Amino acid sequence: MNRAPHPEGASGRTPKAGEPRIPIDDALLEAVRRLAMEAGEAIMRIYAGEFDIVAKSDHTPVTAADLAAHRLIEAGLRELAPGLPVLSEEGADIPYATRRQWPQYWLVDPLDGTREFIKRNGEFTVNIALIDGQEAVLGVVHAPALGLTYGARRGGGAWKWADAQPLRIHARPRAATPPCVAASRSHGSSRIQAYLDALGAHTRLSMGSALKSCLVAEGTADLYPRLGPTSEWDTAAAQCIVEEAGGFVTDTAMRRLRYNSKESLLNPEFFVFGDAGIDWSSFLPEP
Repeated sequence: MNRAPHPEGASGRTPKAGEPRIPIDDALLEAVRRLAMEAGEAIMRIYAGEFDIVAKSDHTPVTAADLAAHRLIEAGLRELAPGLPVLSEEGADIPYATRRQWPQYWLVDPLDGTREFIKRNGEFTVNIALIDGQEAVLGVVHAPALGLTYGARRGGGAWKWADAQPLRIHARPRAATPPCVAASRSHGSSRIQAYLDALGAHTRLSMGSALKSCLVAEGTADLYPRLGPTSEWDTAAAQCIVEEAGGFVTDTAMRRLRYNSKESLLNPEFFVFGDAGIDWSSFLPEP
């Protein structure tokens, strides 16, 4: 069965009159791109030396690079858009009763792929997204060790910077035969292996962090299935890029991922893909 993804999920909250909003334009995207690159430079200074690793309460690792990038990005975003809230992986825990009142806010993962950072394989990113209602409407994913940046804003297309010049990118509207699957380098599981077995013949690209979604956005991969836990700051920036490239980010019921719609900041399992003519959920293993 072919099933197109649903473009809409739960509707976003209607902003109250007088609430602060910022225009979503090319100037804002460029400012956020430059801020992500500054954070990347701070990360790389720590990457070049020795650093301590601390386990957070959820048993995930954090390093001085995570915290340095967080501080730099938070300060930069508050200067760029005074009064606009910032929700960061390394920031304060903000209750949903407060968050649900935000018409716009920044959603940040200052160092996505801390495990890749610790392994020193270069596959980590700085993720900065602007959320409007429950949608990611601007996103930047910067991979400082690889010299790559991806960015998009609503209505402006998706772009990749491998040097000073941006290149317009597009997801593949028709999957290759066999499809190319972007898979997590550090988060494999028996469930994802069962899914790939059911998918059948495919090629595979292993990658860390939000770069897997960016591989779909640029048409290098056809699918990134994530059948394990992630948080909203892991996906928001890349989702804007994928969607502006013509692709999709959906849950396993093929409904578009939404943000700030519930108490928990955990995402459901999801798919990132370019070909909407394939029901990627049909390969899911039985629960």
